[in-house]
Amino acid sequence: MSNRTMTRQVLLFISVLSLSSVHGQVSYSIPEEMVKGSLVGNIAQDLGLDIKRLKSGKARIYTGDSAEYIELNKERGVLLINARIDREALCEQTTPCALHFQIILENPMEFYSITVEITDINDNPPSFEKNEIKFKISESAVNGAKFVLERAMDLDVGINGLQSYTLKPTDNFALKLVNQADGNKKVEMVLHKPLDREKHEDVTLVLTAVDGGEPHMSGTMQILITVLDVNDNAPIFTQEFYKATVTENAPKGTVITSVSASDADHGSNGKITYSITNTLDYVRGIIEVNEDNGEIRLIGNIDYEKTRNFQINLRASDDGGLTDSCKVIVEVVDTNDNKPNINIMSKSNVISEDAKAGTVVTMINIQDPDSGDNGRVQCSINENIPFAMKSTSNNFFTVVTDSDLDRERAPEYNISVTCSDEGVPSLSSSVTLTLQISDVNDNAPVFERSSYEAYIIENNTPGLSIFTVKAGDADWNQNARVSYILEDSSVNGVPVSSYVSVSADSGVIHAVCSFDYEQIKDFHFRVKAQDGGSPPLSSNVTVKIMIQDQNDNAPQVLYPVQTSSSLVAEMVPRSADVGYLVTKVVAVDVDSGQNAWLSYKLQKATDRALFEVGLQNGEIRTIRQVTDKDAVKQRLTVVVEDNGQPSRSATVNVNVAVADSFPEVLSEFTDFTHDKDYNDNLTLYLVLALAVVSFLFITCLVVIISVKIYRWRQSRVLYHSNLPVIPYYPPRYADTLGTGTLQHVYNYEVCRTTDSRKSDCQFARPCSQNVLIMDPSSTGTMQRMQNSPLEGRCWSVCCSFRAYLQAARRAVRVTENTKHGDTELRFFCSRAVEFRDIFFFFFFTE
Repeated sequence: MSNRTMTRQVLLFISVLSLSSVHGQVSYSIPEEMVKGSLVGNIAQDLGLDIKRLKSGKARIYTGDSAEYIELNKERGVLLINARIDREALCEQTTPCALHFQIILENPMEFYSITVEITDINDNPPSFEKNEIKFKISESAVNGAKFVLERAMDLDVGINGLQSYTLKPTDNFALKLVNQADGNKKVEMVLHKPLDREKHEDVTLVLTAVDGGEPHMSGTMQILITVLDVNDNAPIFTQEFYKATVTENAPKGTVITSVSASDADHGSNGKITYSITNTLDYVRGIIEVNEDNGEIRLIGNIDYEKTRNFQINLRASDDGGLTDSCKVIVEVVDTNDNKPNINIMSKSNVISEDAKAGTVVTMINIQDPDSGDNGRVQCSINENIPFAMKSTSNNFFTVVTDSDLDRERAPEYNISVTCSDEGVPSLSSSVTLTLQISDVNDNAPVFERSSYEAYIIENNTPGLSIFTVKAGDADWNQNARVSYILEDSSVNGVPVSSYVSVSADSGVIHAVCSFDYEQIKDFHFRVKAQDGGSPPLSSNVTVKIMIQDQNDNAPQVLYPVQTSSSLVAEMVPRSADVGYLVTKVVAVDVDSGQNAWLSYKLQKATDRALFEVGLQNGEIRTIRQVTDKDAVKQRLTVVVEDNGQPSRSATVNVNVAVADSFPEVLSEFTDFTHDKDYNDNLTLYLVLALAVVSFLFITCLVVIISVKIYRWRQSRVLYHSNLPVIPYYPPRYADTLGTGTLQHVYNYEVCRTTDSRKSDCQFARPCSQNVLIMDPSSTGTMQRMQNSPLEGRCWSVCCSFRAYLQAARRAVRVTENTKHGDTELRFFCSRAVEFRDIFFFFFFTE
């Protein structure tokens, strides 16, 4: 362990107390400053306990609020040093110095009181408060004059404490130790040879203090003496000992007492100065002395629980260097300023409802640092509960069952423990203990809500936590352990497990996949909560997940249609007024809410001062009068933005022609360098195409009429039926009234195939139509029209061919009259393709 000698004394006595709890007391004695892990004692052997009992009883050390200097090794059954113990820091000058703690065991509950006395070792040398002290002594001082020196302080006690002093040199002074009533020694320096100022104006002495430890330790202080003239009377205190009392928590500035000394000298040699000497730093921090009148006042706070009395050493000095000393003993009077401290030594959180009366539930230790009646404590618990409190020994109490328990009547109890001291006024503390009663599995899990709704933003990360379902079970332990299960179901034919998953332990619902609001907006499923009882009980709840839209789609421009080869331009006459509607940009956004709110802005324009775009409606209008100086060809770039965060946008280019005639537009927007041979060839191609298509159309009609005649012969009902309704829509010119792209537009009502959307041209329904109706009451004919696929195909072929002929006439007319036939030729070709699709559809499908 070390070279230090360790003495161990073991005192063992065990007594059997009430409530089947065994209480014993063991005392040990160890020196201070033992290293961590050093052996204190074999507690298992000394208490007569088996090591298995220490393990099964979960043996532990209970120290209350104090630090744990000692630890219990349950594997060996011994007490070991847990932290360095400094006796001086722990007990200061108090002897004996001991640690008090308890060892607690459970099942059944037992506790033992342990006392470990800390013996002193010589680890602190004597020390003086000052490294040097000065005296002014008259050369006329007579032999036998006494000068009180400061006493050395040694934190050690007993033989290791301060034992002796030496003074060197001894030419003029000798050292004298005077025993005092409190056991301490007053150190005096006695003049035995007169001083001669003419020989030595200053004298230096060394005072050495030696303790009695092995090896010896010492401390020194220098004494500086200035030789003066003629001061032959020293101050004398009126009393050698003064006694005073002070109440703890007394306010600062309170006068404790006052001391008085007299000096027979006159003038400066008779002026007395009071000071504190040989006093602990703690005392210096709470008191001060008035150096002129000797009044002692409080400058700090006094706590009875820390210091019950203290000693003040005072010195009276005159200007001649003569001194006298006295001692003031101050007793601290206790006040009831501390509430009882309730410490739970051991407690049970759960007890079975079939527990017998007298079962120990909780063990409590009560501590009140006050003294007398102020520290005497009584405890009680609340009434009307099947529990009682019993006192096992001084400051130790137990809470036991007092009658039968019934969980169906009360699933848990809140036991309020109140402890009050006997001081005036009385102070009390309370603590509430919660004790649950165990039960069988007779309650199914219950969800917090009858149904749940949760929201998640689309495009989420797979595995994201969406929502948490929570179910509670009124049972206990395993019976109340709830597991969550996703019930089998499907969403749009897909198992719900492909969309979400449920954590069995926490009930957290996670997204298995990334959702798309445009595909699925909400779905619901059921979650089952099942407890861990035997047999298990369960309940279920419906959870509805609603997908929230995210701005993940940019706006789509529907009009004008953008193609790489399009030469379509919106026409604005030069006579257009301010506010003339050029065209309208139409866009949509498949998102919803504010993500689909669209705004239109003009990004670029050939002439920004001529056009503007409606922020909300996308209408392009003129903002000033059109002049002859404005360029014919105008190009606008419009940006369509949604209102999402962050916003998405699309751009569209709009060609605008500022002209009064169509040829002027074509000459500006297209570059024609073809010669006359090109126009002649174009006319020839159109005529040949028209002839071929006309031949095919006539052939088709002949076949259709043949089939119709055959069917009429097979059915007498059809033979007597009326002719079908054949709508007829003649071409007409529609005035745009200043709101269209051109002054006049060809309008047709045509039947289009599924591929007609690929055309670069659009056809609007005319404002009016002429319809040839045979007989409105001929319901049979109408029914046959609806039920005959062949007739529907014939109708499509007729409409398509009619549109094709009109396009051909336009192409031929424009080609013959102008040099700019590419645009009309392109339109004609698209109609020809459309007619071809319908024609083949008619012949190659049943």
